[in-house]
Amino acid sequence: MACVYIPVQNSEEEVRVALDQLPRDATDILDILKAEQAPLDLWLIIAREYFKQGKIEQFRQILEEGSSPEIDEYYADVRYERIAILNALGAYYSYLGKIETKQREKEEHFILATQYYNKASRIDMHEPSTWIGKGQLLLAKGDVDQAFAAFKIVLDGDRDNIPALLGQACVEFNRGKYSSSLEMYKRVLQVYPGCPAAVRLGIGLCRYKLGQFERAKQAFERVLQLDPENVEALVALGIVDLQSNEASGIRWAMEKMRRAFDIYPYCATALNYLANHFFFTGQHFLVEQLTETALASSTHGSTRAHSYYNLARSYHSKGDYEKAGLYYMASVKEINKPQEFILPFYGLGQVQLKLGDFKSSLSNFEKVLEVYPENCETLKAVAHIYLQLNQATKAHEALKKAVRIDPRDSEAFLDLGELLISTDSGASLDAFKTARNLLKKANAEVSIELLNNIGVLHFEKGEFELALQTFKEALGDGIWLNLIDIEPDSDSIGGSHHDPIRKALYQPINSSLASRKYKDMQLFHNLEKDGISVDLPWDRITTLSNLARLLEQLHKTETASLLYRLILFKFPEYVDAYLRLAAIAKSRNNVPLCVELIHDALQVDDKNPDALCMLGDLELKNDDWVKAKDTFRAAKDASNGKDSYATLCLGNWNYFAAVRSEKRAPKLEATHLEKAKELYTKVLLEHPANMYAANGAGVVLAEKGQFDIAKELFTQVQEAASGSVFVQMPDVWINLAHVHFAQGNFSLAIKMYQNCLRKFYYNTDNQILLYLARTHYEAEQWQDCKKTLLKAIHLAPSNYTLRFDTGVTLQKFSASTLQKTKRTVEEVRATVAELKNAVRVFSQLSAASNLQFHGFDEKKIETHVGYCKHLLEAAKVHCDAAELEDQQNRHRLELARQAAIREEESRLAEEQKKVKLEKRKQEDELKKVMQQEQHLERIKEHWKSSGSKRKDRGQSGDEDGAQGERRRRKGSSKKRKRDKKTEAHLDDQDEYEDDNTNTNYYETENQFNNQVNDNDDDPQDLLAAAGLEDSDADDDTAAPSSNTGRRIRGWSESEEDEPEKTQPSSSPVRENSVDMQLSDGE
Repeated sequence: MACVYIPVQNSEEEVRVALDQLPRDATDILDILKAEQAPLDLWLIIAREYFKQGKIEQFRQILEEGSSPEIDEYYADVRYERIAILNALGAYYSYLGKIETKQREKEEHFILATQYYNKASRIDMHEPSTWIGKGQLLLAKGDVDQAFAAFKIVLDGDRDNIPALLGQACVEFNRGKYSSSLEMYKRVLQVYPGCPAAVRLGIGLCRYKLGQFERAKQAFERVLQLDPENVEALVALGIVDLQSNEASGIRWAMEKMRRAFDIYPYCATALNYLANHFFFTGQHFLVEQLTETALASSTHGSTRAHSYYNLARSYHSKGDYEKAGLYYMASVKEINKPQEFILPFYGLGQVQLKLGDFKSSLSNFEKVLEVYPENCETLKAVAHIYLQLNQATKAHEALKKAVRIDPRDSEAFLDLGELLISTDSGASLDAFKTARNLLKKANAEVSIELLNNIGVLHFEKGEFELALQTFKEALGDGIWLNLIDIEPDSDSIGGSHHDPIRKALYQPINSSLASRKYKDMQLFHNLEKDGISVDLPWDRITTLSNLARLLEQLHKTETASLLYRLILFKFPEYVDAYLRLAAIAKSRNNVPLCVELIHDALQVDDKNPDALCMLGDLELKNDDWVKAKDTFRAAKDASNGKDSYATLCLGNWNYFAAVRSEKRAPKLEATHLEKAKELYTKVLLEHPANMYAANGAGVVLAEKGQFDIAKELFTQVQEAASGSVFVQMPDVWINLAHVHFAQGNFSLAIKMYQNCLRKFYYNTDNQILLYLARTHYEAEQWQDCKKTLLKAIHLAPSNYTLRFDTGVTLQKFSASTLQKTKRTVEEVRATVAELKNAVRVFSQLSAASNLQFHGFDEKKIETHVGYCKHLLEAAKVHCDAAELEDQQNRHRLELARQAAIREEESRLAEEQKKVKLEKRKQEDELKKVMQQEQHLERIKEHWKSSGSKRKDRGQSGDEDGAQGERRRRKGSSKKRKRDKKTEAHLDDQDEYEDDNTNTNYYETENQFNNQVNDNDDDPQDLLAAAGLEDSDADDDTAAPSSNTGRRIRGWSESEEDEPEKTQPSSSPVRENSVDMQLSDGE
């Protein structure tokens, strides 16, 4: 039994105090300590014992009394004990501040601790224990840097101070410098090998943070060897085992956590891990109990955050979103930075998203993205929130980032497809297809909803075959496949005895029930009797309905009606099937059956807006205005004004009421138009993309004369409607054409009417043909107007209005033709024929008016007949004048034609003559060229022979020199001139040979001809040179007859050295040319 002895003052006696039997009231022991002036170390021993026994108040009371001013004054010389008491109080209040959850009380405790440490420092500012206490206080306050400085002051004085080393290690651990912290713990172990097991626990934690799990595990196991009941080591070992992510590791970890819980049931970390384990096993009551105990046992912020998170997650999984949100919020408040523990932010964002607090949810998810910017789940949640906040662009960006980060995330592609389905059907279809492919690659089931969406998008794009295949894939096997594959042809009917479905489908029915076959369910009853299953799972209803709608688009209405009836046979409350069957009956003009089917739908849901609007539309077409208005109002009230179609129908009703021809009152018309405009505008404000409301607003504006604005609206609606296979709006084309007509743009109006007829009605709508005829009439295109009206009469023979319009058109055409200043006989004759046709048409209408076939005024028709007859009489005079003028014109034209023929004949003769002359000239030129070539050859041969003769003549020159001299002297002066001339020609010929053989013979010939012309201008030679001589005269001119020819021939004969034989030529000019060249050569 431990005891302390308090010495009695002024005596050798001592007061024995048993430490395990300390009085409950510390005043008694304090009185003894004060009275006997006991040493301060006894005060400290007794206070510490009170603390160990959990008597904190007595502990504090003794220490505070021991640090009072009176004690300080009495024990002024005792320094160490006084510092120890003050440091003990500082450590106590530091602990209180650390565990306190309320910020105000926490600050108060820290202030008291600071005061005690400062008081101790004033006694001895170099006392290491005081600085260690200050460091622990600063560490508790989170001031890591100042704590580091405090511990450093101690270590600078004593580098082996174990408390300072441990404090420094804690500082480095909190800074994230795990290697430095590890070195500090190792140093403590080296200085004091017998240190407590907790030091090795610090080593294990540092190893764990550094990723050295095996060595960390060894450190924790060493702690357990030293202290088998060390709870922190057990928990740490359990956490290390969890890192393996294996079943065995998780099992061992939970065993260690349970063992730690058995040793110390208030270990918050062990409680949190156990709660997390029981959460995944679905034992939520244990989760709540463990987390509540952990919250009561711990004051550490991060630990409490995990406890609140586990508790919130438990309530979240049970669907209690209010409590889950509160606990998620409490967990978030315990966290200083999201980086420390991000999961509560994600859970809080999920709960807030579920509760509809989109902005707060977005804020929490954005904090998650700050820590993990590439977390796909968070990106998908953010995209969903952006979509709810009508920020489609940001949602699109978030989903694109998600699919870029993880291209194998099928859910991200699904979300992306659903986002784009209303804005970009092509991209949406691609996203859905990618999701389907990813699911197939992962061997996961492709949902019916996904396949249904893909089929619908194919349907919208007009890819009907792909849509049909996708719908079949979504539906799988069933009776619907047999119904789709059966075609109502002769082969099917013939083979119906072998197929029970065909037999049931094509069995004879009563003729009285044929008009009501869309309500006949006997087929499916017969199939069930034959043992054929007609089951239809509930999750295939929508897809089967879409398939039937596709078959309608493919004009297989009978097959579609079978599928709708199959849906109603298994699910009689499916209203859309009734309405589609009613639409099919309406398209076949079976109005009674249509109304009956709509009433069947209303019996299922008497406030169905679609059924009410459809019924009101039928009543409006039957001119039952009051009932139609009441029905439309009921449809609007049934949806609390949120059904835009019901509001649109009311707007249509007001417009039709304004333009009713039988009750056209200006004030009433303006009131109805304004009301219609108000309703259309209301729909557009709620749904800006509603094309029908925009079309209605444009119609009202056009009725008010605001054509430019109306035209802009119609153009936008036309562009929007052209991009969808579901929207067929011929009305907007007609309205746009009406606006062009009202503005006088008849050509554009005609094009719009024609395009509308061709695109939507295959040129078979007589009403639009009437619009087109009116446009032709206003454009004064009478023949086109007549053709259009005749086509409309062919389509609607009983429409007498078209016949009347035809008569008026013929009358107007005739009158306009007769008013022309210049008319042809054909035009006048056509006018007479058209007037006769007009009289016949009006006469037929007059006869029909007597039988009350139509509402035309007989007097008005007689007026038209009289006017046409008057025009016929006037046309006769115009016809006679036109015929006379036509005869005169024909006579003038005949004379002009004959004169033109004569001119043409003379022109052709002249051209033929020129052609002949040109041809003869070309032939003569060709002959000249050939003769010149032949002459050149002869000259070359002559040069060769003359060269040999000159050599012989040189040898005999000496013998005959005298004789030759006398012969030359006897020559006349004329002969001398010729000799000189001949030498000159020979010299020129030598130069000619040296230069080139390609001599221009035409130039020589022309020079010679000029000489001949200067001497003697013979007419026959001129004609020959021009190529105009008579062919009969060729023989007469074969021999040379001119003086020039004789002179040249004389020159040739008088030449003594070398006589030349001349060759005959057919042309005098050619002969002269050749002779001249020969003489020159000589």
